[in-house]
Amino acid sequence: MPTPRVSIDKQTPAAYKQLVTVSAAAKQAAADAGLDRTVVELVNLRCSQINGCAFCLSLHHADAVAAGVTEQQIAVLPAWREAPALYTDQQRAALELAESATELPSVDDADCAYERAADILDAAQISAVTWAAVAINAFNRVSIMSRYNVHPRP
Repeated sequence: MPTPRVSIDKQTPAAYKQLVTVSAAAKQAAADAGLDRTVVELVNLRCSQINGCAFCLSLHHADAVAAGVTEQQIAVLPAWREAPALYTDQQRAALELAESATELPSVDDADCAYERAADILDAAQISAVTWAAVAINAFNRVSIMSRYNVHPRP
């Protein structure tokens, strides 16, 4: 039987509270930069897909739908590059930048992704998307390392 996991959010609540604060600041930065809420929720979903975080995928699926992301966009998200008509230029630029922040590709690949994003997003938007990706990646790790359970919705 595997060793039970420590829920690090409960074990070290002050650190978790700061992560929640960072996430809220990233969402506010996105709003201040003129990014639609769908952009942040697509970033949350895509990073969580890459990291394999079931808890965050479940949570952010509901948030994404509430923000106006369509079920079709969510279903196709792992292959978003193959369905450009489903996503705005801003959403595609944010997704590419978020994937780069999550996967940490080679410097050359990261530079290409950044340059493509910078063709669409301004400095404030690039910063907001990057912070959103950093925050959800941190939450993914908290959830995965603590083995958060996903419960069926009623």
